Amino acid sequence: MNWVLLLLAGVVEVAWSQSIKPTANFTRPWPSLLCFLLAATAVYLLSTAMNTIPVGTAYAVFTGIGAVGAVTLGVLVNRDPVTAGRAIALALILGGVVLAYATEPAPQH
Repeated sequence: MNWVLLLLAGVVEVAWSQSIKPTANFTRPWPSLLCFLLAATAVYLLSTAMNTIPVGTAYAVFTGIGAVGAVTLGVLVNRDPVTAGRAIALALILGGVVLAYATEPAPQH
């Protein structure tokens, strides 16, 4: 269940990253409020996932999902450039996230 929470935390982090620019340097109240709520939600879900997932693994996966999601949305929504180097970097990050999940040791009781 904590891996599901961690995945959800990463998805919320992607939404949070996209909510920053509309705040206009935190001069717009409603977008700023949404930005803070998304950030707090992402950190809450991350901290809950850390109940059984080691801190280093959880944070690496969290930031990996956030990075891949933010770049992907940048390409799809903002028409950010796609280069071979960026595609390879994203594949490596995604591979690292999958490897972290696949090699996670069983929880100790």
